[in-house]
Amino acid sequence: MQSFELLSQKFSLFFEKRHFPSEPETLYQPNEYFLSLGGKRIRPVLCLMGNELFDDIREDAWHAATAMELFHNFTLIHDDIMDKAPLRRGMPTIHSKYGENTAILAGDVMLVAAYEELSKIDLKFLKPILSLFNQTAREVCEGQQMDMDFEKKEEVVFEEYVKMIELKTSVALAASLQKGAIIGGAGERNQQLIYAFGKKLGIAFQIQDDYLDVFGDAGKVGKQTGGDILANKKTFLLIHAMEKASPELKKELKQLMSSDLPDKVEKVTRIFKECKADEWAQELKNKYLNEAMQHLDDIAVLSKRKEPLRELAHFLVNREH
Repeated sequence: MQSFELLSQKFSLFFEKRHFPSEPETLYQPNEYFLSLGGKRIRPVLCLMGNELFDDIREDAWHAATAMELFHNFTLIHDDIMDKAPLRRGMPTIHSKYGENTAILAGDVMLVAAYEELSKIDLKFLKPILSLFNQTAREVCEGQQMDMDFEKKEEVVFEEYVKMIELKTSVALAASLQKGAIIGGAGERNQQLIYAFGKKLGIAFQIQDDYLDVFGDAGKVGKQTGGDILANKKTFLLIHAMEKASPELKKELKQLMSSDLPDKVEKVTRIFKECKADEWAQELKNKYLNEAMQHLDDIAVLSKRKEPLRELAHFLVNREH
């Protein structure tokens, strides 16, 4: 069984090639540029790990993994347009570098490239994988719309936020694992368990993300803490604080979130701590991690085959950046 780090290196080598034709350069060069920015490659490597949990990695898994990475980049290009984000991984986004219209087309053709990659998969796996890919693509779009809808809502309840995270983040991790499992020959029950593992892991991952944005070490996180507060994002921490705060504190929190005071981050962070949102977030994260691990434990394969996924889960959820 191979570690996430080793498979990540192997996938990067496999993926480092030209994915688009040379002409028209004004359409395809932006995508080659965007892919060159790199990334964590979590989804494609989970696809390979899902395969290796049940059998040796097959060639089909590399195509499924590549399709997931291309799909993920398609979502990032369009997310950046919607968020009006100037930078991605410290470099100019496609729309800021090449223009919004080109970025829309570049994202579209990135999705087409993902489907082309899927078409290379053996026919005996293609139908279930294509069905899962389509379901995931639709759900990710639903999650993104929910996220945008939240911006217009004064308050978001906890269950709504979890559903949005499931759709926007978790289902892609879960589907990557299940696609690998399908190619590895997993039965229906094991496929359901690996999907559930990925889904719960995705929620725990997002809780840690929200937590680090406020309470992380700026030096380790690599960006200014409190970015979500400055952007008025409705995160796990804000939702919990809104639910637990006294009427006076809730009023102050609402006023702060609609302000642009220079000490906004400091004051909101103080309220989060008064409401014990930091402690609650860590408990909630561990709850979802434990549920994920239970699903992994229930998968009917040798325990030692699960070790790389156990290590990865703990790393993703307990990371400090």
